[in-house]
Amino acid sequence: MPTQLSPEGREPLSSSCERYGRVVDFLYREAELLDDRRHRDWLALLTEDVTYRAPVRITTAHSLADSTLADMGHFDEDGYSLTKRVERLETEHAWAEDPPSRTRRFVTNIRCWEGDSSGEVLVRCNLLVFRSRGDVQPSDLLSAQRTDLLRDEGEGLRLARREILLDESVLRTQNLAVFL
Repeated sequence: MPTQLSPEGREPLSSSCERYGRVVDFLYREAELLDDRRHRDWLALLTEDVTYRAPVRITTAHSLADSTLADMGHFDEDGYSLTKRVERLETEHAWAEDPPSRTRRFVTNIRCWEGDSSGEVLVRCNLLVFRSRGDVQPSDLLSAQRTDLLRDEGEGLRLARREILLDESVLRTQNLAVFL
């Protein structure tokens, strides 16, 4: 996947260092907030200039490095659009989430590298999201690799950039109305 968020050539942080522990705490806290549908609290974890994207996966590529479409995504959002999505979830007009999804996020294989700027850390992890809605639809499993840029803004780490590489090219889900 061509990305500016690449750990190539960087030395990973030790899993025993304090900064690594802060990253893990951040990711677990974020998963908890999203699973509890505390979307406003989740928005507080984002920087003002956040970008949040999931490129479409293609199956004709000859390697994993070129298996996404650079100009097409499942979503390509910023702070404004993420806030609008949360506001819509708080209304009775969010039909894709009525009844609301029950989710469980599993964040694993967390690796960290120093970012390009002071106070930044590059994070790569695997994500598995279990999602269930109502009592008729079958449950969904979404598997992905996430690459994040976290920035320390004084009061703690904040998500500045997220790129989500879903493991399937055709998503077998009712919709993609949950945050990954």
